Amino acid sequence: MNKMIIGGLVASTTLFAAVAHAEDRISAVHAFPETLIYTKSFLSFVDKVNEAGKGVVQIDVRGGPEAIGMFQQPDAVRDGVVDMVYTPGSFYGGALPEKDAMVASNLTAVETRENGGIELIDQIHQEKMGLKYLGWFDSGVCYNLWTRDEPSFDDAGNLEVEGLKLRGNNVYNAFFTNYLGAQVIDLPTGEVYSALQRGVVDATGWTQIGLIDLKWNEFLNYRIEPCFFSTDLGVIVNLEKWNSLSDESKKILQDVAIQHEKDSVEALRAKRDEDFAALEASGMKVVTLEGEAKANYLAAAREKTWERMKGLMADQPGGTDNYDRLIEHFYDLDAN
Repeated sequence: MNKMIIGGLVASTTLFAAVAHAEDRISAVHAFPETLIYTKSFLSFVDKVNEAGKGVVQIDVRGGPEAIGMFQQPDAVRDGVVDMVYTPGSFYGGALPEKDAMVASNLTAVETRENGGIELIDQIHQEKMGLKYLGWFDSGVCYNLWTRDEPSFDDAGNLEVEGLKLRGNNVYNAFFTNYLGAQVIDLPTGEVYSALQRGVVDATGWTQIGLIDLKWNEFLNYRIEPCFFSTDLGVIVNLEKWNSLSDESKKILQDVAIQHEKDSVEALRAKRDEDFAALEASGMKVVTLEGEAKANYLAAAREKTWERMKGLMADQPGGTDNYDRLIEHFYDLDAN
């Protein structure tokens, strides 16, 4: 009998140890195809986690928009269909308009991590959507307006958009429509190449990098400066899943995310310089707004986006309580 009891205790202890040290598994999807530089950045983050987390935590990537539609992914992670998503905040801006603070930001993730901005945006994600905001990746890269034909300007040097078939989306439509007065054609990223090819659109906003990856440079010939906005790509995790992870798993994920925030800023700025050089070598021309027209252009990009954010926040629980804090943490007015 004693042997049976001891044997049972040993078996129970062994089983408990196995359960206690079970490896955490996290399923993940990404918004864009694997060929895009931003997805490659996320997959690099996954590799780093899986290396540091051997035996503790592993991320299983299920794919991109072919697995779950890019605009359905935020709901999928919120509802627990998948544990983790790498996506622009703008893809769930209706539920969390505070993401516009990141869109209009002139700071990097490194700076906003230090000043408490990431902690604030994480808190808002948890309260409003039941999501853990793990990290703001690939920041420090802004957007340009890219056109097929040479842009025209009025007598004051302001960009003229009349007749321009401008591809828009919910990242920059407040700027394009409310300031530029453009009639935009909303298209997801995956449909832009064929739209350019068929002449459905002849201009688009896009980040400083990735144009070559998407092959849009086959149709676009001009880059308009200055650039505006910031990428708002981040990793969100189902909060119930996050809370179920071991403390060791959480620490590995958070530590690697913070380091990747730093690494991705440096890597993508280097990639931007490479892309610009390659584009200009192949004939891409750069057109720059000057003086007051430039100042108004940049101010409008910022302020129209802030207006959109404030208006949408006002219609949600909590209202505009965090508005001033968001501006303080994500924008340096002295930088302009």
